[in-house]
Amino acid sequence: MRAKNRIKDSIIFNDSKIIETSKKSENVNYSISKYIENVYVMNKSTASQYQKRLKIFVYFVEQEYKSKVDTLLEDLRKNKIDVYDVLARYASFLAFRGSLSSLSIKNWMDTAKNFLEFFDIDISPKKFKMKVRLPKAVRKSKYALTKESIVEILNACSDIRLKTYVLLLAATGMRPTEALSIRMCDLNLDSNSQDTVFVRGEYTKTRTDRNVFLTKEVTKQLQTWIEFKYRTRRISHYHEDTGNSISEYRTPLKNDKDLVFSASSTTATISIHLKSLYSVLGRAFVKTLDRMNMGQREDSPGIKHRKITLHSFRRWVKSTISDLGHTDYSEYFIGHAGSTYYRKSDKEKAEIFKKIEPYLTFLDITTLERKGADTQTRIEELQFTNQMLRQKDSMNAEAIASLSDQLMKVMQEIEILKSKR
Repeated sequence: MRAKNRIKDSIIFNDSKIIETSKKSENVNYSISKYIENVYVMNKSTASQYQKRLKIFVYFVEQEYKSKVDTLLEDLRKNKIDVYDVLARYASFLAFRGSLSSLSIKNWMDTAKNFLEFFDIDISPKKFKMKVRLPKAVRKSKYALTKESIVEILNACSDIRLKTYVLLLAATGMRPTEALSIRMCDLNLDSNSQDTVFVRGEYTKTRTDRNVFLTKEVTKQLQTWIEFKYRTRRISHYHEDTGNSISEYRTPLKNDKDLVFSASSTTATISIHLKSLYSVLGRAFVKTLDRMNMGQREDSPGIKHRKITLHSFRRWVKSTISDLGHTDYSEYFIGHAGSTYYRKSDKEKAEIFKKIEPYLTFLDITTLERKGADTQTRIEELQFTNQMLRQKDSMNAEAIASLSDQLMKVMQEIEILKSKR
């Protein structure tokens, strides 16, 4: 089965001519399909993005060289066409034909290069840099969330599901898709030790399984959401025999394979629901920000992202833990590869998490008050210790002064003895 039949047909250019040409060309460019199939095995999402970009490359080749991509590859192998000239023209095409940012143009050029190199077209990095000029990417600083703004967002969430989802992201630093992929059986909320959630490697960027520690606040919120999700409710439906609408109370069956954030019980595959879940909760999050007048967009041309996104919570968690002096632990906590030399036992990791848990708590007043009391107690202990050290310093200073006086007397006596001789 060709990848083109498995990946949604979409494109970012709002040009019907480009879309029609790309669709017609896809059937005759065997190389495109072969390359996408190869990427599809590695990552479905990456294959989808590459297909979008290569559709524009197909259109470019047809317009600039009046040929198909397969024909262009043959000409490149026979050195009839200069590969650097092709890439230089494509860079100009992207710069003048599409509303793409400088960083996007770089990414699209990288895709075209990878595609050509996949079919044994040699591209020298040095020659490419000399002959193909790309606009310099301007990297904008990311909007920095504060704990106060996170609390405001949580309080503004009118939907219990959205509130639970946002709180989970803000307290764990998980990627949005990772949080949505969690099933009921992945939750460990009744443990006598530390509550955790298991994130499967199939849905992580690093393709690595990991357990994520949960704060007590997140645990309570998840339990509240699950109780609400599987509550007994009144259902109205049409009765075929009587022809009337009847109402009855039903309790959804709980399935261990259910996605935690799905609206109801389901036995369908996860891949069907992840995209729709991300779309639904993403729109609800954006509406919440707009209602709070916090939905401003980035100022960069060609970028339509909001300043605050679901990924912003991940950056906040990383920064917060790092500022507490646990930089390596922060990399582990959010699921980065981190240092190859950083190794801690599960018990040690849990102990570190207990130290940072109050800083990842937002609405639990009891925990926050306890943190304040613990902090005040610690301040008093430090003040007492400081006072004791000052007293010791004073005693030491007096002792040193006394010894100095005694030494002076001894020196005087020695001088008197010397003079008598």
